Parts: sequence; C-alpha cells; structure tokens
Amino acid sequence: MTITAFDTCLSEPTLVIVPWHDDVVDPIGFDPRSTYVELFWLNVLGPTATWLLRRMALGLDQYPGGYELDLAETAKALGLGFIPGSNNPFSRAMQRCVLFGVAQPIAGGLAVRRRIPPVATRHLQRMPDYLRHAHAAWSGQNVNTVARDHTRARVLADAMVAVGDDPDVIERQLLGLGVNPNLAISVMNAALAHMRTEMAG
Repeated sequence: MTITAFDTCLSEPTLVIVPWHDDVVDPIGFDPRSTYVELFWLNVLGPTATWLLRRMALGLDQYPGGYELDLAETAKALGLGFIPGSNNPFSRAMQRCVLFGVAQPIAGGLAVRRRIPPVATRHLQRMPDYLRHAHAAWSGQNVNTVARDHTRARVLADAMVAVGDDPDVIERQLLGLGVNPNLAISVMNAALAHMRTEMAG
C-alpha cells in the first residue's frame, strides 16, 4: 500500500487545520452543522466523519485562520480509541472527509470546508428513495429561498447606493440582516456598477 504525505501527518500528535476557501461552493454551500448536512451528507460520509467534520468546523469558528487539532484528544471526544497512523477508525474518518471532498490535504495538515456543497447526483442515486425525495423537496425550497434572499439584498443595496451610503456601510448593513457575505459583496458591487453606468449615461 502506498504511504501518502497525509498518512504520515496522521502519525503525528497534531494536525494543522485551515479553512478551505472556495468561491464556487461557499455562496451556495451549507454549514457543516446544518440540518442539510445531517440529513444528506451523513449518508455519504458516515457518522464518524460527519461528527469529525463538525468538530473541525467548530475549531475554525474559534480560530478562523487555522489551528492545531490534537488527534488523540479529538478521537476520544468522538468516543474512539486512537493509535498514530492511518489504520484506525479515527484516521479512516478523516480520510473519508478527504475522499468525499469536504477536506483536502495541504502541507502538514488539512484544509477543511466551512461551507459544504450540495450532495452530488452520484451520491443521491445510492440513497434510499425517501432520502432522494426529501432532497428533491429540500432543493426546491432552497432555490426559492436563495432567489428571494438575492432579490431582497439587491433591492436594499440599490436603495443605499442611491442615497449615497458608503460601500462599507452597505456591506455591514447587509451582513447585519443575515445576508451571506459573498452575496452581500456581489450585490453591493452590482449596485455600485449600476449607479456608475447611470451616472455615465
């Protein structure tokens, strides 16, 4: 069996965890502790990897720039024994996070997603019928919610630009209303660009 650099990291007492920024997934993704992940990613990752993902996300809430994860301590917190190396339940859970794309190896550790993408079609096809139907219903609701949030954010950003509010004030207002940070920046920039076009015309 080939020993990878990540397998070697699992022989160390700690592992560096940093956030994985993804401009495509982050605006549409789900928090690792969300109901969506519990309902649909649990079937893909398995329970241990799902709980591990949640623990790593919690650490990134406390240390957004990254932190060192104590492997033995984390394994015990999840009710697992820990032996350094890649051939134990805890390490296999971490490898499942990598295998299914919610984390990726970096030098000395892992980059972990703060936002988890929608489950891929290939995974949905392996799920029980009731989960597939539930996902179809959820997706329809989510599309409507995203569209509604985008419209609400754009209307507010346009209004604030029109009265001359500074971009940082607009962004803070949108974030204060619970608008996704990437969406807030996007609609603010679109509103500013629209205003500049009108003024130039």
